[in-house]
Amino acid sequence: MQLPKGKTNCITDVEGVKVGHVTLYEKINEQKTVCTGVTAILPHDSNLFYKKIRAASSVINGYGKTAGLVQVDELGLLESPIMLTNTFSVGAVWQGTLQYMLDTNPEIGNTTSSLNVVVGECNDSYLNSVRLQSVKPEHAIQAIKNASDKPVEEGAVGAGKGTVCFEYKGGIGTASREVEEYTIGCLVLSNFGKREDALFADFEKIKMETPDGSIMMIIATDAPLYDRQLKRLAKRCTAGLGRTGSIIGHGSGDIAIAFSTAETYEHQAESPVESVMFLRDDQPVMNKLFQAVVETTEEAVINSLRNAETTEGRKGRVVEKAPLE
Repeated sequence: MQLPKGKTNCITDVEGVKVGHVTLYEKINEQKTVCTGVTAILPHDSNLFYKKIRAASSVINGYGKTAGLVQVDELGLLESPIMLTNTFSVGAVWQGTLQYMLDTNPEIGNTTSSLNVVVGECNDSYLNSVRLQSVKPEHAIQAIKNASDKPVEEGAVGAGKGTVCFEYKGGIGTASREVEEYTIGCLVLSNFGKREDALFADFEKIKMETPDGSIMMIIATDAPLYDRQLKRLAKRCTAGLGRTGSIIGHGSGDIAIAFSTAETYEHQAESPVESVMFLRDDQPVMNKLFQAVVETTEEAVINSLRNAETTEGRKGRVVEKAPLE
């Protein structure tokens, strides 16, 4: 039995979470098209550097070029927005996010420690002229400033402007579920799959020379969980991805990041001892949280297709909107 959906069926149903996009699209000539962007996920309204949150990641298949996940998994903390973009723009988005954090935290690199910026990516080179490196640091700053807790714009927007999913137009998708007094939200950047693999629809088969592709999956919750438990949630994205028909191909970067907004970890504290409140692993609600991750991951992928639009990219390539109700 499916769990009840959140108020707007978006990751922003988790209180405090905001999402912002910057979408870049320009037909330069018959061969070159800018068709890409940036998406920012902000876990809460306060200063992320001084009020870090518990987080973890799961690398399902590591054909990806992310930044920041080593420290997230080592310390179990997130201290920057989660940024999404195309493969060749990880550096520019990292630089822009760093600049935003430096501007809002003059202590970083001066009187206190360094900063761990988290950036994920998908390869949008089928439609986007990635060699142009059109995404600039200022686009990352703009995406952060655009972030809102309103229902998330989905489809061919932000980092999803140029991505392809099941050989139809993919992009940004989101979904949420209510689990007792808690909420689980998922946002994906979908860029994977062949039409014959899809389990949720009987798509017309075609031949497209697209790479294996990738997907970034971001899980947010207000349930009190710490990093080991959040990694358990992130791993369940695999089941949701499998429900769509993904075979998690050799050249696919399938990566999940999960975070909890239930409490913050102060950057500085007088006491050397930290107390953490978290759900017991053996409580029945944990299985429902796992179920919510599976359901929202699957639905977010489908929503990324349902809400996209037919898009023309470089070399006159056209990727059609999926025939979904």
